[in-house]
Order: sequence, then structure tokens, then C-alpha cells
Amino acid sequence: MEDITLRAIRILGEVDFILCEDTRETAKLLQKYNIQKSLISYNTHSTGEKSEKIIGLLEEGKNLALVSDAGTPGISDPGCLIISQIREHFKGSDAVEIIAIPGPSAMVSGLSVSGLPTSDFLFLGFLPHKKGRETLFKEIAESKRTVVFYESPHRILKTLESLKNHLSVDRKIAIGRELTKIHEQTISGTTTELLEYFEKNADKVRGEFVVMVSAN
Repeated sequence: MEDITLRAIRILGEVDFILCEDTRETAKLLQKYNIQKSLISYNTHSTGEKSEKIIGLLEEGKNLALVSDAGTPGISDPGCLIISQIREHFKGSDAVEIIAIPGPSAMVSGLSVSGLPTSDFLFLGFLPHKKGRETLFKEIAESKRTVVFYESPHRILKTLESLKNHLSVDRKIAIGRELTKIHEQTISGTTTELLEYFEKNADKVRGEFVVMVSAN
């Protein structure tokens, strides 16, 4: 929670409504900084009716803030959809201005301490669960850029197994776990080394992962 910027705290205190991926998570943040605002849930399950309500508030001249559960809103986050809808609805008009408020990002935080080249990288977000997954691993293996993607605790071991099958034995990778959160951790090594580490430390197979693969 301490990674939030002074500007973000000010904005959250000034807006009329706050759009939240999960109102319960956002409430914890607002409570810490003594901010009391009306909250509106917006996530992957939100309907077109919810989008219409949000656009209606903007048409009334209300100021809204968008908050995700973790990381930067709109980056591998359902907030990108409402932003797209707002831009389309107000296209050609200057009635609404969408402003980015800088904040923590697991992707950027992970890269900054990975020890891998960061001047040129490819971000893949969350990999597909099934269709096209193995094809992506082949592309990652052949990439001339550092490749970054997100992974869940349910698939991280299978992902490391797939990377082990596709990457050369000396190819370096780094893994960030729970970055910008309380139990954050970053480790690096070969796929074999990291796979062995997580197999021996089952208590570490938790939270959200950032996987960073060095260039071929």
C-alpha cells in the first residue's frame, strides 16, 4: 500500500466516484489513507449496463478514478475495456479527458531488478490456458528480446516445465513473486534451478508471478 504515489492519493480524494476491480480490496487502500468515496465495482463480469452507467456519470460531468486490485489499471486488467468504450463513446469530443496516474507495475518492477536486458523487451500479459500456449513457448525460446509475462500459482510449475523443454540449459530467467506486495520476492537462474527451487519450497508457490526470460 505504501507504493501508491502522493498524486494518486490526492486524486482518489478529489474524484466523485471510484471504479474498483473489487470494492473490498480498494476499501482497504482507502481506509489506510482516510479516504471516503462512493465505490462502483467494475471487473471482467461487468455487463454493458454497468458500462452505460459509468458513461452516464461522465456525461453528467462527474470525475471518476479507476483502481485495479494490484498493479497499474488497464495493463492485463479488465479496466482496459471500459477505457476503450469511453474513448469510443466520446470520440471527437473534448468533453472527457483520460489521465494516467503513474503507479506500481509488477512488470516494470520485476524487470528493474531482474538483471536481464531491459532496453528492448516483449510483454505478453497472461499466456492462454490451452490453445496456442505451446506455440508461444516456442516463440519465447526463439525471441531476440527479453520476454515478460504473468503467470498464476496454479500454472507456474507447468510453465517452468514447458520453458525447460524449449529453452537451452544455460538460458537465464528471473521470476518475481507478489511484486509491490508484502511478500515480494525475486529469484533468478536457469529453468532447472528455478523449477527445483519451487518444487522444494511449496509455500512459495503462491501469489502472482512475473516470468522474465532472457533473449536467445
